[in-house]
Amino acid sequence: MKPLKRSARRSLLVAHVAVSVSWLGLTVGLLTLGITAFLTGDPTAAQAATRAMKIFGDWLVVPVALLSLLSGLVLALGTPWGLARHRWVWTKFWLTLITAALSIFSLRPGINEAATRGAVDINLVVAPSVATATYLFITAVSVLKPWGLTRHGRRLRIQAGAGKGVDERSPRRTA
Repeated sequence: MKPLKRSARRSLLVAHVAVSVSWLGLTVGLLTLGITAFLTGDPTAAQAATRAMKIFGDWLVVPVALLSLLSGLVLALGTPWGLARHRWVWTKFWLTLITAALSIFSLRPGINEAATRGAVDINLVVAPSVATATYLFITAVSVLKPWGLTRHGRRLRIQAGAGKGVDERSPRRTA
């Protein structure tokens, strides 16, 4: 893929951060509603929480998950970070792909089932809890950019002759 121009890259980065933060907020909201529906002794409150979860599940889960995945993929492929050059990008991609698939094919059907029954089981507390922890981890990885280059990234750096100041045996700076 051709590198993105600066204005396109910056716009896409803002969109990616916004939609990714929205996904985190959506998951925290689903977790709050799931806990409320699971722990409340009030059937009216439980039913209201499951109906709210269904609205979020029907309207937001799929588009937010796919937009986060797609915008991150385009950013990875259209910038020097690449998709498989840096371990942090590669890790983010796989975690996002897995959580998007689980959100679409497991969480959403679970919400629909709970809304039909009018009651939530522990799965609709555990799933958003794990998703929230995963998104927080992905956020930390995005900020900290740990772990260095992948083998593929090291090979590309050596082939491009961009290894100035880098010992070819190690991805770490030598001076």
